[in-house]
Amino acid sequence: MNDSATDGSIQSKKLPFKTKLAYGAGELGPAITANISIFFLLVFFTNVAGIPAGLAGSILMIGKIGEAINDPFVGFLTDKTKSRRWGRRLPWVLYGATPCGLFFFLQWIVPPLSVWSLFWYYVAIGVISQVFYSVVHLPYAAMTPELTQDYDERTSLNSFRFTFSIGGSILSLILSKIVFSVISDRQQQYLVLAAVCTVISILALYGCVYGTRDRVLAFESKRISLEELPSIPFTEQLKIVFTNRPFLFVIGIYLCTWLAVQITASIIPYFVVYCMHLQEADVPTVMIAVQGTALLMLFFWSTLSKKVGKKVVYFLGISLWIIAAAGLYFLQPGQLNLLYLMAVMAGFGVSTAYLIPWSMIPDVIELDELQTGQRREGIFYGFMVLLQKFGLAFGLFLVGNALQAYGFKEAVAGQNELPTQPDLALLAIRLAISPLPIICLIAGLVLTYFYPITREMHAEIMLKLKQRQ
Repeated sequence: MNDSATDGSIQSKKLPFKTKLAYGAGELGPAITANISIFFLLVFFTNVAGIPAGLAGSILMIGKIGEAINDPFVGFLTDKTKSRRWGRRLPWVLYGATPCGLFFFLQWIVPPLSVWSLFWYYVAIGVISQVFYSVVHLPYAAMTPELTQDYDERTSLNSFRFTFSIGGSILSLILSKIVFSVISDRQQQYLVLAAVCTVISILALYGCVYGTRDRVLAFESKRISLEELPSIPFTEQLKIVFTNRPFLFVIGIYLCTWLAVQITASIIPYFVVYCMHLQEADVPTVMIAVQGTALLMLFFWSTLSKKVGKKVVYFLGISLWIIAAAGLYFLQPGQLNLLYLMAVMAGFGVSTAYLIPWSMIPDVIELDELQTGQRREGIFYGFMVLLQKFGLAFGLFLVGNALQAYGFKEAVAGQNELPTQPDLALLAIRLAISPLPIICLIAGLVLTYFYPITREMHAEIMLKLKQRQ
């Protein structure tokens, strides 16, 4: 292993392309499974398993809350993990990849049970699945500030990460379109799709572990040689986390932005089928228009942020998304060109939702290191995701129960025919795809405006840290 001086030199250099590529590929695993769940799991519960929309929303809410509760503890444990062979984060990704994929797959089976028995089956599988998702994804996300400490290089690294994230989303949608076209039975469609995505997910995570190991271990050797301070108790860490003012802004921005993403993604299949009178096979095409645009714009926003800053980029992208969301409310059947125009405009904003909040969190971690003398990526990422998932859980619960309250009719399990929906249910779908995300996005813009860490402030933080070392 290199000595500490060499390690410090490694950390100050630009990241090699192969390291960025390997790290980005790790996001393909969680992304391809998470996006299938975001886009189709609620629809699967109501239109395949025959579960009422309110119960379906509750299943998703319970799973998200379970995952959220786990995240801070997983983050805390990864901060304390010691492994000379793999470092702090990589063992969690390595050993969690296979069970994470397995329990994801089990969510897409429809056992021959009553509605309430199905409810509890999906609750149990969902909670376990989300536990392993935390075990894999949170340590992976916390690796960003360990791979590079350069302000702009982190934005570049996150560009690679979210290229694979959006690419995984697009791949999952292409696979779903192929599977939906080839297989006629609705239940078999989702089962085959889940199996293929599971295999891709596991292989991608293994590739990330082996591709980033050298860089992670170089950082670990430097960190261990410099950080000899006594450990701060967990309760004291919570207090420090929530007194870090910039961190609270990042949490709020991320929560608002991804609540809009989650609500929109989960309601689009209903909007396309019931409001636009298209086929289920058309749903992936509309989503590909959004995600494809987001992918194309990712490196553009990354380059632009180096010139005008993260705040300006976020404002530009989210403003276009708000315009698109407002237009969706008024779309009528047959207006396909306008539908795809709105999808492309939304994609401009979705790409900034991926890129900007995750580029802010490493800067917050450096500020905490300056104040406490310790690097605690795990607990910061854990609590960021914790509050985000509580918000998402509430959003999914709200959407599912609103659909049920407005008279949405679930399908009968085992039948391919979809029921006709009443006018009130169609209104609920339109409200969920337009006004609700717009409120979240506007709140995110307000928080971004007041976010305090600039490029100049971050440079000052890094200078003080180097002087201390």
